[in-house]
Amino acid sequence: MNEFELIDEIIKTLGDVTLGDSVVIGPGDDSAAFRVPPGQLLVSSIDTLVEGVHFPQGAPGDLIGYRALMVSLSDLAAMGAQPAMVLVALTLASADVEWVTSLARGLRDAAQTTGVRIVGGNITKGATAINVSVHGFAPEESLLRRSGASPGDGIYVTGELGGAAAALARGDLLEFGDDLDALASRYFRPQARLDVGVELRGIASSAIDVSDGLLQDLHHLATNSAVAMAIETESLPLCPGASLEDALWGGDDYELCFTAVTELPTLSVPVARIGVVERGEGVWLDGKRVSPAGFQHFSGV
Repeated sequence: MNEFELIDEIIKTLGDVTLGDSVVIGPGDDSAAFRVPPGQLLVSSIDTLVEGVHFPQGAPGDLIGYRALMVSLSDLAAMGAQPAMVLVALTLASADVEWVTSLARGLRDAAQTTGVRIVGGNITKGATAINVSVHGFAPEESLLRRSGASPGDGIYVTGELGGAAAALARGDLLEFGDDLDALASRYFRPQARLDVGVELRGIASSAIDVSDGLLQDLHHLATNSAVAMAIETESLPLCPGASLEDALWGGDDYELCFTAVTELPTLSVPVARIGVVERGEGVWLDGKRVSPAGFQHFSGV
């Protein structure tokens, strides 16, 4: 099967997630075209997931497709953007039709869950990797950013932390197939907190998604806002089966960490207050400054 036949098979598997009222041109042309709502900013991000780095070799395609789209959409959630369209580029070691079709099913499932449209992409030969470019819309006046936190703001995190890192540490992810337990689900089926991001418009003073480890991502907030982030161990919402180390340094949670000056309204997911923004710099845990080190792509270089 050549690349064009493989693309046709992917589009057929994606079904109606390539279509939508705002989609002017979807897959099949040189470019996609999408209507931008009036008064909105276009918010865009791109992620590359490499086999053996961001997902295990031999993992089921549907789980990887679902994970790839959700972790990319998490960046839009962190900015309070409503997702609209996605482009997916695949680099494949071989034209394994069964695996690629399974991957497309996972992408489709994630797109249906979030309401996003997959409007184009590309395929080439090489070491297996998935590039996902996500695009959404948000009002300029309420766009969430990493900057904006001020001393006295509370520090909050959605959901629970450490589950995906705990699953990786067990070393048995490939033993589950599609029958995932709670920890493996946290790795393979993360949920981009898109609804929460929208709910936090006008409320959060700064925000980020927890992808590389809580401490490292808090360090980004601290640096961009020119403040110190002080958190307490006993306030961290640990995922059952995860350790404190998994939560602080592990990454892959894709929860939202944000700051806010006011009391929070009831949000669509549980939220824990884990600390307070202070004058100064860096990240502080139980009164002691800590290293922000989390996942780093070039740590061995």
